[in-house]
Amino acid sequence: MSSNNDSISKTLIVVIGLCLVCSLIVSVAAVGLKPTQQYNKALDKQRNILEAAGLLAQAGGDIAGVYNQYIEAKVVDLTTGEYVTDIDANKFDQRKASKTPGENIELKGSEDIAGIKRMSKYANVYFAKNDAGEVETLILPVHGYGLWSTMYAFLAVEPDTNTVKALVYYDQLETPGLGGEIENPSWKAQWVGKKLFDDNWNLVMKVVKGGATPGDIHGVDGLSGATLTGNGVQNTFDFWLSDKAFGNYLAKVRSEGLNNG
Repeated sequence: MSSNNDSISKTLIVVIGLCLVCSLIVSVAAVGLKPTQQYNKALDKQRNILEAAGLLAQAGGDIAGVYNQYIEAKVVDLTTGEYVTDIDANKFDQRKASKTPGENIELKGSEDIAGIKRMSKYANVYFAKNDAGEVETLILPVHGYGLWSTMYAFLAVEPDTNTVKALVYYDQLETPGLGGEIENPSWKAQWVGKKLFDDNWNLVMKVVKGGATPGDIHGVDGLSGATLTGNGVQNTFDFWLSDKAFGNYLAKVRSEGLNNG
């Protein structure tokens, strides 16, 4: 004897009902977890900035506390090099702004050295201070395309805007064991103490395929088997330290100081 529950209409009702219940559960979970996701995202950003500042070990488990004590965020207008005071630097999302019409600049042809297509009009900069409140490190967010992905990093320099204190890549999808070695501590350590510019403030920092000459204050070794990733790193520096990006700001810092850039 056949059952009335075997009808197509009842089967569809059960399937649709189950889908609606599952969708509701997923939606509630997504909304409920969003604050936690945003908090963890912000905490991860702070952790990477502290690493660039050389303060990560000091932070221990109190990332937010040490960040708030020693790091000051500012927003810079990249076209003028001036600070922007009507934007909350701690809430400004440069990556989001780079994708928002009216807040970004489209890069065409030879302008797009770093392969990023668009850039935000404004950018964050970060000051890392000591216990006396003196700025010891200037941290710049930079990014550029490698072999497979856009590679995001924080470049930390001394207040002279020339001497590298750290380079921290924190978001990239390059090939593990090859281009992914940009996150290798031994490769990152090569950058410490290198000089970005010559005496006339021309950018001379180079990622050298085959290896930099011992004692070269401007060169670091290229990544073995990852020429295109290395080129991406070089292009990132060529772009973000040029007048198209942080160049105007860095020039103001040299002439007027960090607080008058």
